Amino acid sequence: MTDHEIFELGDFTLGGTTLPGARLAYRTYGALAADKSNAILFPTWFAGTHEANEWLIGQGEPLDTARYFVIVPSLFGNALSSSPSNTPPPHDRARFPHATMADNVRAQHRLVTERFGITRLALVLGASMGAGQTYQWAVSHPEMVERIAAITGSPRTSPHNQVFLEGLRAALTADATFADGDYDSEPRRGLRAFARVYAGWGLSQAFYWERLYEKMGFATLEDFLVGVWETNFDGWDANDLLAMMWTWEHADVGHTPGFDGDTRAALASITARTLSLPSQKDLYFPPEDEQWAVRHIPGAELHVVPGIWGHLAGGGADPGAAAFIAAAVREHLAH
Repeated sequence: MTDHEIFELGDFTLGGTTLPGARLAYRTYGALAADKSNAILFPTWFAGTHEANEWLIGQGEPLDTARYFVIVPSLFGNALSSSPSNTPPPHDRARFPHATMADNVRAQHRLVTERFGITRLALVLGASMGAGQTYQWAVSHPEMVERIAAITGSPRTSPHNQVFLEGLRAALTADATFADGDYDSEPRRGLRAFARVYAGWGLSQAFYWERLYEKMGFATLEDFLVGVWETNFDGWDANDLLAMMWTWEHADVGHTPGFDGDTRAALASITARTLSLPSQKDLYFPPEDEQWAVRHIPGAELHVVPGIWGHLAGGGADPGAAAFIAAAVREHLAH
C-alpha cells in the first residue's frame, strides 16, 4: 500500500525500549485551514489501515473534506507504521517492543504538532482500538482536544475482553509453524484458527440466528467463515497481529502518568465534549462497560448503536448502524 505518508520519529521509546528509526504512517484528507482550526484525528483500529476509516470521510460525509482536515494515523503493528514485520533486527518479529495506547498517542502528538503545527483538534474519534486511542488523547492532552467520539471501544480493556484476546493468541500461536514468532513462513493453520475464533465474537448471536450471512451472499456458514473471516486475516503477519493485540489487551487510561492506575480519576480529568457510541450487542465492548465509563466523565453522552451486528457495527458494514453513527458524529461536530 503506497497511498500514505511516513512521519519519521527517529529513536522512539515503546514500552521502555528505544526503537531506532521508528516510523508513523498516516494519510490526510481535505485541506488544513490557515488558522489550523479544522483538524480532526481519526486513529485506526485492530488489523485496519486508513482505508477502513474512509467510510466516514469525504465531501458530504460526516467528516466533510470540504470543511475539515482529517488525519488518519496508523497503529503501531499494522504493517504501515513500525511493526514486527517491517522492523530490522534486533527488534524484528517477536522481539518488537510492546507499544501502549499512550505510546501511539505520543507518536501521533508529534505528528500533529511537528508536521502540521496544530495546537487544537476539533475532534478525535475512532472505533474499537481507535476508540481506546481517542480516550487516551483526551486524558493525555486535554488542552488540545475539543471533542471526542468513541465508537465501539473503551478507555480500559475489561477482564472479559482480555479473555477473548487470550483465546485469539492461543489459537494463533498453537500452530507449530509459529515457532515462537521466528517462523520462516506464515502459520496458516494458526491464522485460520484465529479467524474462526474471532468470528464468534465479532458478530452477535442474533446475527447468526437470523442468518444474515445468507443475505450477504454466502450460501452456508462455512462459506461465510472462509469468505469473510479467513479472507480478512489472510496476508496479515502473525507477529503484527500479536503486537496490536498486546496494545489492546493492556489498554487503560489509568496508567497515564499522574493517575497511578486510577482509571476513574483519569476519566474524570477529561475536559473534551465526550460522545460514546457502543454497539447494542457488542460481545467484547458491551454498552454496560461504556455506561460505567461515561459516569466518570463530566458531561459525557452515551448513545447505543442499535442493531445485531455486534462489534462490526462500528465499521460501517451495517447500513442502519452506519447511518446512526454518521448522524451522531454530525450532531457532535455541530455543537
